[in-house]
Amino acid sequence: MHRLLKVLFATLGLLAATDVSAQNASMANCTRSANFLACTDEQGNAYSVVTAGSVIYLRGFEAAHRRSWAQTTSRYGQLTFFTGVASNGEVWVGYSRRVGWTTLNRFSSSGGSAGNFVCGRLNGCQLSR
Repeated sequence: MHRLLKVLFATLGLLAATDVSAQNASMANCTRSANFLACTDEQGNAYSVVTAGSVIYLRGFEAAHRRSWAQTTSRYGQLTFFTGVASNGEVWVGYSRRVGWTTLNRFSSSGGSAGNFVCGRLNGCQLSR
């Protein structure tokens, strides 16, 4: 579950960066245009986001596990649905619901991971109990 949570937290951070600003403290080097954001960090991880209307396409590479992944996210009002796949065959699905400045998230994966986490603009993402 730890690797999948890192991917989900990273993608939510990138989504927040596309909504709020191009600056994200956890990213070392980012390039941005009107509908594209790509970032790398000191550990060799890479992430990119492309927006096309209400659909967001994310891609990434986890250096520690030598694993690439892709995720498609679709927004419908306050609800966001996402599906993803990693190069090791793991797939995941989930949804996010925005409530004010907080996002409530639920996910499950083919690797047996499932859970809830809450993301806020001030405190970042935290696992829910």
